[in-house]
Amino acid sequence: MLPATSKLCAAISYRHLRNMTGLRRQAAVAISQELSRLARRSPGPSAWIHQVRRRSSLLSSRLEEKPFSEMEMSYIKQGEEALQKSLRILEDQNDWKTETVAGNGDKVLSKVLPDIGKVFRLEVVVDQPLDVVYGELVDNMEQMGDWNPNVREVRILEKIGKDTVITHEKAAATAGNIVGPRDFVSVRCSKRRGSTCVLAGMSTTYGAMPEQEGFIRAENGPTCMVLRPLPGSPSQTRLTWLLSIDLKGWLPKTIINQVLSQTQVDFAKHLRQRLAQPVPV
Repeated sequence: MLPATSKLCAAISYRHLRNMTGLRRQAAVAISQELSRLARRSPGPSAWIHQVRRRSSLLSSRLEEKPFSEMEMSYIKQGEEALQKSLRILEDQNDWKTETVAGNGDKVLSKVLPDIGKVFRLEVVVDQPLDVVYGELVDNMEQMGDWNPNVREVRILEKIGKDTVITHEKAAATAGNIVGPRDFVSVRCSKRRGSTCVLAGMSTTYGAMPEQEGFIRAENGPTCMVLRPLPGSPSQTRLTWLLSIDLKGWLPKTIINQVLSQTQVDFAKHLRQRLAQPVPV
């Protein structure tokens, strides 16, 4: 599988390499050769993923340096930063505390990080293949407001390359208007490495989307969703959602914690209901 993945990476990068000259071409070729060497040596999965993550990030930055503007490259780097920070948080298994466990096994955990504050982690298994879940969360993200009552609208403001988008999200007010309408402007990055998909994001600024009347501009991130096939059951997907949000405004922490934890539980329920609907012909 590793050699095949290496060939895929080489094929994807070939179109870019043809347009390169001099030192830029040599650098990209050297990185591609290093990926092939790692695949042939085939160390343990975690070590190989770590190497690919570092090198693919470097390769992407080199190849994308020419076609994108300075502002676009800034957004691409923000998305990559959100992805790397999110994975580091999830990789640290220490100090997670259970917030809630649903009857179907859905679980929300939390921990407090010195530089971020309280983050929440949802762990669920969805009875759908990874490609179906990925398609709903990435390809159809603008339809989320149709099935998730906690979301009023998700709109893509700009697409940058194949992995990065800028979005504007409007969150619905909570029951009793305990937490009024919030909105977010985010940079989102989606990466697929073998059988693992990572959808990461964080708040950003975007000149064409200033603060909106009637909404408090909240901040999120680093945040991400990790999708993996359930071992031994490829028709099911394990979904891990890291949530980090600053809702702004004067809100007691107890209310914030309750709202965010419940938001994750509700998301899993509504996602299952959405995926259970027949696909329109």
